[in-house]
Amino acid sequence: MQQNMSPSNDREKILIEKIRTLSPEKITQVVDFIDFISQKDSERRLIQAANKLAEHTFKKVWNNPEDDIYDDL
Repeated sequence: MQQNMSPSNDREKILIEKIRTLSPEKITQVVDFIDFISQKDSERRLIQAANKLAEHTFKKVWNNPEDDIYDDL
């Protein structure tokens, strides 16, 4: 009995087949690019987490009657 492959598995299989056709130098470039993408994603998540933590701290600064005029900009 054969299981249906999910779209994710299909994409993974296609990607692996394409990588296998590349020269070692090109594979190195692909690995570097994947590392770059992963790093950028990690940095984005870290920035979002830091922003979330800072929300409570800055809530009093951001939410005050003097600055209400800026809410409509």
